[in-house]
Amino acid sequence: MIDFLLKKLKKQYAPRWLVLLVDIYLVVNTFVLAYLIRFNFQLTFDTSKLIIQLPFVIMAAVIGFTATGSYKGIIRHTSYKDAKNVINASIIMLILLSVTVLVLRYFKLFTIFTIPISILSIHFLLNCFVLIISKNIFKELYKTLISNVESSKRVLIYGAGASGLITYNVLNEDKNIHLKIIGFIDDHLHISGKKIHGIRIYSPMAITEEFLLKNKVEEIIISIQNIKSARLREISESLSKLPVLLKIVPPVKLWINNSLQSQQIKPLEIGDLLGRDAIKLNNGILENEFKNKVVLVTGAAGSIGSEIVRQLAGYSKNHLVLVDQAESELYNLQQYFLDKEHTNITSIVADVRNKKRMEDIVKQYQPHIIYHAAAYKHVPFMENYPNEAVAANVCGTKIMVDVAVQFGVEKFVMISTDKAVNPTNIMGATKRIAELYINCLKETTKTKFITTRFGNVLGSNGSVIPLFQTQIKNGGPVTVTDKEITRYFMTIPEACQLVLEAGCMGKGGEIFVFDMGESVKIYDLAINMIRLSGFNYPEDIAIKITGLRPGEKIYEELLGLGEHITETHHKKIKIAKVKKLDIELIKQQIEELCAFNQELKTEELVRKMKMIVPEYISNNSKFESLDA
Repeated sequence: MIDFLLKKLKKQYAPRWLVLLVDIYLVVNTFVLAYLIRFNFQLTFDTSKLIIQLPFVIMAAVIGFTATGSYKGIIRHTSYKDAKNVINASIIMLILLSVTVLVLRYFKLFTIFTIPISILSIHFLLNCFVLIISKNIFKELYKTLISNVESSKRVLIYGAGASGLITYNVLNEDKNIHLKIIGFIDDHLHISGKKIHGIRIYSPMAITEEFLLKNKVEEIIISIQNIKSARLREISESLSKLPVLLKIVPPVKLWINNSLQSQQIKPLEIGDLLGRDAIKLNNGILENEFKNKVVLVTGAAGSIGSEIVRQLAGYSKNHLVLVDQAESELYNLQQYFLDKEHTNITSIVADVRNKKRMEDIVKQYQPHIIYHAAAYKHVPFMENYPNEAVAANVCGTKIMVDVAVQFGVEKFVMISTDKAVNPTNIMGATKRIAELYINCLKETTKTKFITTRFGNVLGSNGSVIPLFQTQIKNGGPVTVTDKEITRYFMTIPEACQLVLEAGCMGKGGEIFVFDMGESVKIYDLAINMIRLSGFNYPEDIAIKITGLRPGEKIYEELLGLGEHITETHHKKIKIAKVKKLDIELIKQQIEELCAFNQELKTEELVRKMKMIVPEYISNNSKFESLDA
């Protein structure tokens, strides 16, 4: 019955007339208390005069509360503004009563109404104190009653700085999320044991499984701005072993109107641990780069291509031509832009391996810039289908390059990969051959050819992150090819931002290499993902070592043999200085490779690839025999 009444109380607000009556009742009581204080709590004053004065006090109170509207506030959400209204109402009461006393005393019209000014002063102070305190008592009483009805999650906030305090205030004010903050955690040991808002600050070393179970802690919210990824990984690694859900407060730049909202606090994800510093782009230069331009993107429906398109759509007065042979994904992308009411976008189903089709498209739309993202990229898969890899990654690129030259495209930007560096697999070798063909044309055409080279991107189609997520969802095991294998990671938006920036700064002939940060051990990544998903490793979900897949490396590289880098004005973009090439020979070899690909003679095809790219040494592949 009590729970039922409390739940009804949660849904109802106190009527304004009731709040007004309670406030008037308190004012009457503070008036009597003011008399008692004035006369040292002795009844040495004329109580009959007090009784006659009470109606005047009530009238003054009604006028004061009505004028300020202090009774209209919702008690459970009492704030500074409500306290201000109470003080203003008390001032009005003081003025009305003082003026009444002075006027009546001056004209001697009502000699019995003589309130000492000292009592009015005491009454004013008592009103301010009692009315403000009472509203806050009712507020806390409401919170206590409701918290007993609805179970509240007990949480800790990691970070006792400015961000942690903002998080505390936001969570404390939001009554819809039912959280009880029982403490802060902070790395600064000198403040351990101290309190903020009456809540204790703990050292990270104090947060053990026993502590969490004893205090029934269910969540820890990490609220530290500008935290380094390495430090965040350390915190995650230590806390994810404990029976608690980890959440994180987003960076300030993602807050809504510069204010944190409780719904923005989300579970910690692997992308947060691999996150990197925000990129500052020169939007003015990029705006000029794409203004009034036709930009064609191949592979536009893929992970990288679609994000390039989304970012390009943010620049005004350009026409985007999206080309992809994957009709379903291209249709979904088209619908996305229709919902956004972008009308300057054309979607075309076409295959870059069809030269006539590409010629017709480029001739019709006359693009100023081409971003070539179309490619096969799955390493083990392409070991089984070298002909398809060559057809798409080499011959498809050659077709797009030749068509760009034929129709005088101003700039051609190719998306390459770190797997093209000292390749050990078919996919990497085909991308390196594509790089070489572009490099052969850099000084012979008006088209500016630019290559961008980077590593793995988080969340791309077929990447390790979605694979691990699926395996964890299915109960495991999570498969890792080798315990020592490492990879570089960056987010898709970051990679595409750097592609646009590099394309903008390119003068023609450059291979731009992106700063990929620190490499990440995939085995550790798998453990983190298991724990962040709420499971224990290895009790709940195990990791299975499967051995390197065909063509796979233990470590990825960013520079090939004979290459070195030079800096650019952008700290995350560098230029790979490549060794000199026999342009005529390589161009001829690539043309012969594309022609020979039609023969479908796999071993001979791979042998020709190894002639073009001498550093291509197969690893864990059936083609290792060709290196003997």
